[in-house]
Amino acid sequence: MHNTALRSWGDSFRAFVHPRVITMLFMGLSAGIPILLIFSTLSIWLREAGVERSTVTYFSWAALGYSFKFVWAPLIDRLPFPVLYGLLGRRRSWLIIAQTGIIGAILWMGFTDPAQNLTMMAFAAVALGFASATQDIVIDAYRIEAADANLQAMMSSAYIGGYRIGMIVAGAGALTIAGLFEAEGSYEPMAWTVAYGCMALAMGIGVITTLIIGEPTVTRTDSKYFHETSDYVRFLLMFALTVIAFIAANIYTANLTNPLKSGLIDAGMISELAGFIAGTLKLAISVAAAILTAWLTTKVGVTPTGMVQETYIAPVKDFIDRYGKAAIVVLTLIGVYRIADIVMGVMANVFYTDLGFSKEEIATVSKTFGLFMTIAGSFLGGLLSVRYGVVRILFLGALLSAITNILFAIMAHLGPNTMMFAGVIAADNLSGGLATAAFIAYLSGLTNISFTAMQYAIFSSIMTLFPKILAGFSGTVVDSVGYSWFFIGTAIIGIPVLFLVVLAGRMMQINADKQAEIETKT
Repeated sequence: MHNTALRSWGDSFRAFVHPRVITMLFMGLSAGIPILLIFSTLSIWLREAGVERSTVTYFSWAALGYSFKFVWAPLIDRLPFPVLYGLLGRRRSWLIIAQTGIIGAILWMGFTDPAQNLTMMAFAAVALGFASATQDIVIDAYRIEAADANLQAMMSSAYIGGYRIGMIVAGAGALTIAGLFEAEGSYEPMAWTVAYGCMALAMGIGVITTLIIGEPTVTRTDSKYFHETSDYVRFLLMFALTVIAFIAANIYTANLTNPLKSGLIDAGMISELAGFIAGTLKLAISVAAAILTAWLTTKVGVTPTGMVQETYIAPVKDFIDRYGKAAIVVLTLIGVYRIADIVMGVMANVFYTDLGFSKEEIATVSKTFGLFMTIAGSFLGGLLSVRYGVVRILFLGALLSAITNILFAIMAHLGPNTMMFAGVIAADNLSGGLATAAFIAYLSGLTNISFTAMQYAIFSSIMTLFPKILAGFSGTVVDSVGYSWFFIGTAIIGIPVLFLVVLAGRMMQINADKQAEIETKT
């Protein structure tokens, strides 16, 4: 594995109080608030408003921006925002814009009654998802640029801790506030207006943090194509046309993919696999339409070919050039590192219910106690990564994630034992927090300062794509083999990750040694 020099425990603990680390705690809180206002909190509001359950689940699509944020990440890297750029700098100006958008979208949702105007609520939710994903892009770029590699693990752990706190605020906090203003069993839109208004107010913490902190000092390679205002306008036009093409293709290909899905199911294919095939075809057609549109804009002279290459192709080429053969191994590791916990995680709540635990027990042990265990695990992961090196803790996190899945198999045999439940949740969430902190720090170290936002956005999209695809079949596997074998299986598929961590660490070390040797000779 990658040999990283050990640091003293004193240095490791002092990293906790570094100003940049504390900054990420507040930034994490700002990032954690919007997500539940699109998912669980909004779902409860919609159900209270009488919205059909099938319609409620469609609102989860409002968060698709998180999966496709690499599409507009180059805008964050390349485009200086007018006026604010001169006052705040590149990263802080985009942060203020994103946070302002989040506050506006939250208030938009808060003042919209889904019982009266569901379409308007959908638009507001999509706006919140887009603004929140944009904030994530900028925060990730800021974190990587604001401090060197030695602090990345601790900054990652602080970010995760703040993110989880933000989720508590937007989850339990918003529901508690709404409950204060409406009677049990009744629906009062004003209660949710107040709750979402308070969440918009809580976002002020992020705004204040952005105004207080300093802009990262980085040296970027001058662009060959972005000089005048007209250059940025032309690129924005190309981007807008590409997005329109993607959305239009996504809408109109439903006429093709929906009958295909029905036909496959009628032919005997399981619905999950049929849905995956139809969805993949739909996405492929949409991406092809977007690429074709971008190509056409270069052919008609709207956007120079070099501008597109510099923005979208150069970040990928840079990564491959820097890591060579190791790039394939590293990307594979990124794509499967979280496979054990994601595939298992989608069945967790169903498992607890089937095992016989009450909603109150699940809420107390899994959600509340588990949340604090995740925060503790993230800070432990940051501390150990600073002390022993990121790659070593990356290996430890993958190992523990696989082992803790076996504990769920044991719990399946014991039945509804509360003490066992708490012990398993503590082990699982501690290991999950530790692994995530090390993984984020690892990804941060892979980026080039010239393409920070774009490269990290690509990594963060890749890291959940394959695991989420597999997770879609978790229910079918449980129906076939039962919970015990399912959990054992999720532990087994986590074993190859350990070999990938070791292999990637060694290959990157060899690559680093070659680069150092070349620099020494020159």
